[in-house]
Amino acid sequence: MASPTVENYLKALFSLSNEEGKVSISDLSKTLGVSPPTANNMVRKLHDRGLVVYQKYKPLLLTKKGRKEAALIVRKHRLTEMYLVEQMGFGWEEVHDIAEQIEHVKSPDFFNRMDELMGNPAFDPHGSPIPDEQGELTQTNRKCLSDCEPGQTVSVVGLAHRSNDFLLLMNEKKIALQTKIHILTKQLFDGSMAVAYTGHPKEVLSKVITDKILVE
Repeated sequence: MASPTVENYLKALFSLSNEEGKVSISDLSKTLGVSPPTANNMVRKLHDRGLVVYQKYKPLLLTKKGRKEAALIVRKHRLTEMYLVEQMGFGWEEVHDIAEQIEHVKSPDFFNRMDELMGNPAFDPHGSPIPDEQGELTQTNRKCLSDCEPGQTVSVVGLAHRSNDFLLLMNEKKIALQTKIHILTKQLFDGSMAVAYTGHPKEVLSKVITDKILVE
């Protein structure tokens, strides 16, 4: 049975591989807040357990077994976040740290019951897909708001960044999942956008922000 430390490494590898494609020891150590030698030692152990493919000077890869284990940890985390928001009234900026603690509960039945109570949601409160019981993810067709053009109207379906500061900024600007955004203008110089949405006839968003809002 995996320890919380092993689970944290697997989850970090899963997230980084989905976001960055290739994962280095340096990426992993920064994400987990540990030194590169510490990360290297743990990766070697995960390699010995058949969870990670480790070759010196090459990107880290989760094996099929490792990816499934990692996806099931992510499933527990995202289900917990959704439960905290939907059933307990927490804000989407409040749930990450609580889910970090609960995701290490070992009982699959606990999370499956949570899943059933919510009607088997496909996405968490930040719009990220929730892996199913087999560790499979719903495929999505999303793009960054920054890739859209003036005249388009799109719907917010997720966030590519989930720090508390960013979530609080989204709260302040009243942008949530399913918010329909109409793009008014886009500056060639810096990529900033003037947009309109309910209650906000004209709001200027920097490219730093629009890069992190996922839309369909």
